[in-house]
Amino acid sequence: MTTDGAAPYPKIELHVHLEGAVSPELLLAAARRNGFALPVGTPEELRAFMRFRDFDHFIESWFATTPALQTEQDYRELVLDYARRAQQRGAVYLEAIFSPTDKLTAGIDLETVFEGFCAGVQQAREELGIEVRLTPDITRGVDLDVAERTARLAVAHRDRGVVALGLGGAEAQFPPEPYAPAFAIAREGGIGSVPHAGETAGPASIRGALETLHADRIRHGVRAVEDPGLVRELADRGMVLDVCVLSNVCLSVTDSVANHPLPQLLAAGVPVTVNTDDPTFFDCELDDEHAAARSLGADPKGLFEAGIAGALCEPELKQRLRDVAAAHRWG
Repeated sequence: MTTDGAAPYPKIELHVHLEGAVSPELLLAAARRNGFALPVGTPEELRAFMRFRDFDHFIESWFATTPALQTEQDYRELVLDYARRAQQRGAVYLEAIFSPTDKLTAGIDLETVFEGFCAGVQQAREELGIEVRLTPDITRGVDLDVAERTARLAVAHRDRGVVALGLGGAEAQFPPEPYAPAFAIAREGGIGSVPHAGETAGPASIRGALETLHADRIRHGVRAVEDPGLVRELADRGMVLDVCVLSNVCLSVTDSVANHPLPQLLAAGVPVTVNTDDPTFFDCELDDEHAAARSLGADPKGLFEAGIAGALCEPELKQRLRDVAAAHRWG
């Protein structure tokens, strides 16, 4: 376990896009296997190419690199690779995102994507002893029949690590309401709802996620501070927000760490977790995010407790996480 400027402590991460966490080494290996032409040829060059400069560059580098991931082996190795890195930084539990609908245009069927990522969950458990759960995203803008098919596959893989259905992509262009039927399928099938909301769109997006998609947790949610009544509601409901401080700075949701709304949310009693979002592209790891959050007054024990509250895993695993918290000597 590495340190992040303080004594090591256990961490829960509930918001990391696995495709956005891919290491340059793994990406190069997948590209060689699959005959995919990457724009550069070494890990160092690829790391520099993928490092975030602005939103247009993020989109350019994403679509120039992540389509190299095409097979069950690629997705399985992706889970294992990030789980190992996160574990080295103190993670004891992960809920990770993957985006199956993005891959349809490349001719990769949804079943292949689900099978690969679920196999990675099993391998991470067997080789690393860390529990990973999966929360596949519907990418906003896909046909609604594709969204519903994704929801049905998420339910079908419930026993292999899928615990919730997410909604990602262009939040400002595609509000949550049209995806309600897909989320109803997920809810009826016994899995949770974890849409992105309140990142690039404001409080109305969060309310839509709560009222229409019946969110169990909100991914981001930081723009709730624009509506004090909504902040009070989130606190009263104990609605956990997955906060990604450094990502928010990179994407200009806020202009600096110092001006991030995290302190307002904490002061209002909103439970928050701290997460990397897309760590390879944003050049951060879990300990970096925690250092940023601590600089804003976040308490490591409180972050862990919010992680337990927000986790959608089985009750037995939640109890194991409580045991981890009880056994650790928090500073």
